Amino acid sequence: MRNSKVVLPSGSAILMKALGPFLVIAWLLIVYKPEAQAVPSYSRQTGLPCATCHYAPPELTPFGRKFKWEGYTFTTKPEITDEKKGHNSALHLLEVLPLSAIFDTSYTATKSPQPLTQNGNFQFPQDVSLFLAGAWGSHLGSFLQVTYTVQGNHFTWDNTDVRYANKEHELFGKPLTWGITLNNNPTVEDPWNSTPAWGFPFTASNVSPTPLAKPIINGVLAQDVAGVGGYGMWNEHLYVVGTIYGSDHLGGPQPNPGAGFTFNIRGVAPYWRVAWQTVTENNSLEFGTYGIHAKTSPNAITGPRNSYTDWALDFQYDRTIPQFNGDVLSFRGTYIRENSTLDAAFASGGATLLGHHLNTVQGNVEYHYGTRFSGTVGLFSVTGTPDPLLFAPAAVFGSANGDPRSNGYILNFSWWPEQNIDLAVQYTGYKRFNGAGTNYDGAGRNASGNNAVFVLARFVF
Repeated sequence: MRNSKVVLPSGSAILMKALGPFLVIAWLLIVYKPEAQAVPSYSRQTGLPCATCHYAPPELTPFGRKFKWEGYTFTTKPEITDEKKGHNSALHLLEVLPLSAIFDTSYTATKSPQPLTQNGNFQFPQDVSLFLAGAWGSHLGSFLQVTYTVQGNHFTWDNTDVRYANKEHELFGKPLTWGITLNNNPTVEDPWNSTPAWGFPFTASNVSPTPLAKPIINGVLAQDVAGVGGYGMWNEHLYVVGTIYGSDHLGGPQPNPGAGFTFNIRGVAPYWRVAWQTVTENNSLEFGTYGIHAKTSPNAITGPRNSYTDWALDFQYDRTIPQFNGDVLSFRGTYIRENSTLDAAFASGGATLLGHHLNTVQGNVEYHYGTRFSGTVGLFSVTGTPDPLLFAPAAVFGSANGDPRSNGYILNFSWWPEQNIDLAVQYTGYKRFNGAGTNYDGAGRNASGNNAVFVLARFVF
C-alpha cells in the first residue's frame, strides 16, 4: 500500500459494536467445531458435500451446473421405486422430503442516515427461506423457495425453477440433454453466476438505498411473472433456452385486472439465452447472450403500452490453481442494453420522451481460498437517457437532474467456518448516485451518503 494510514468510514464505531456478536459466534465455531455434515436438501439427496456443487453458495461448480440442467434429479440415496410394467406407471420417489432452510440475520449502516430514520439497523432475522429443492421423480426436480421478510412480516413466493429433464439422447453423435422449465424470474434457470438472478452481489441489505434506474431483466420482473420454456445442453458445450412469460401478480386478484401493478405484460414476453462453455481439468469458461422483449401497461391491461427490449452479453471464467491447493479465481461480467419506447408513460405525463435506453455494466473478480474464505471486488455502472419526469426528484431515492447515471463498487469478504454457515462483511461505495455525486436528490444528499456497511450471518440447514 502507498499509505499505511487507515481512514474508517463514518459509522465505523457502530459497525465495531455490531461486529461483536458475530465475532463471538465465529470464535465459538472455531473452538467448538462440530462434525462436518452435508445438510441442505441437495446434499441429503446426493450424499455429497456442498462443496461438490458450489465454490461457495450460490456459485456453481461444473458438476453443480450439470446437476441443475439435468433437472436436480441425480441421487445416491434410497428411493421408493416401482419399475414400469405393462400398463402400470413407474415410481421413483425420494424416501425423505427434500426440505431445506436459510436463516439470515444482518446489520446495515449507511454513511449518512436516511432522514427521520435510525442508522445502524440490526435485523433478527433479515429473512428466512424455506426450500422444496430436489428430485420429484426420475426426470423431474425443483428449486422452490418461499421467504419471510421483516418488512412484510409474512412469507411470500421467491425464486422458483421446476424442470423436466431428459438426458438420454444424442444429436450429431454428441450427448443432448433437453428439458422444460417452469419459473418465475427471467435468468433464474441459468446455471452460471454472470446473469442477474444469481449474480454478484450474492447477499445484499434490504435497508440501504439503491439506484433508481435498472433494466427490467435485472430483477424488475422477478417473482411477478410466470414462464414456461424449453432448453437444451448439447455436448456439454452449447446451452440454449427459450421461455415465454406472462404477468403473475402475487397478492393480486385473478383474473388479473392490472390495477396497482406497474408492469402488466400484454400477450407474452419472450426470453432467450444462448451460451457456450468449455471445461477442462482446471479451467471453466462460459460466454453468451440473453435478453427479453416485453410490452406492458401500467395499472391496466388495456390502453397505451410501454415496450422494452433488453439484450445482454455475459462471461464467466473460473480458474482452479493446483499450486495453491485447488484455490479458485473467478472472473464474471455482463453488459445489458435496454431500449424502450414509453407510450404509456408519455401519455400519462410520466416521461418527457418516447424513446429511452439504459446501459448496465457489472463485473467482479473473486478469490476462493478453499471453501473457507472468499474475497470479491465488484464494479457497476448504469448510464442512459436523462428524463426529469421518468427519474423525478425525491429525497434520498430520486434524481434532481433526471439523469439515471449511477456507478460504484462492492467489496465482499465471506468466511465459511462450515460449508453451510456464512459470515460475511460487505461494503458498497457510490461515486455517482441517480445522476450526480453531490446533492443528487436536490435535498442535499451526496452519493457517498448511501455508502453502506452490511454484515451478514447466514445459516443453511
